[in-house]
Amino acid sequence: MSAITTHVLDTARGHPAAGVPVRLERVAGQQAAVIGRAVTDADGRARDLGPADVEPGTYRLVFDTSAYGDGMAFFPEVAVTFAVRDQERHCHVPLLLSPFGYSTYRGS
Repeated sequence: MSAITTHVLDTARGHPAAGVPVRLERVAGQQAAVIGRAVTDADGRARDLGPADVEPGTYRLVFDTSAYGDGMAFFPEVAVTFAVRDQERHCHVPLLLSPFGYSTYRGS
């Protein structure tokens, strides 16, 4: 399993958001390197997103929300930047998506 995973939930429809492309990036200053890609499954999860181990540092999940639903998303892309401090602890970053807003949190 990837060290970093995500789960996209469609809060307006009340079900997982399947088919959302997700990109995982390692961020260093103004530069970002893609270290993984996935598409959410039927349960809205991206379990095999990137490497099994990551070093402490700054990472970013970029969700192509324009590919979900009717393709008319107000936010066609959502980027969530976060810090990994403990490389031994799995990092799960869910995205709660609605037509005109989104939220996220550190999951377990």
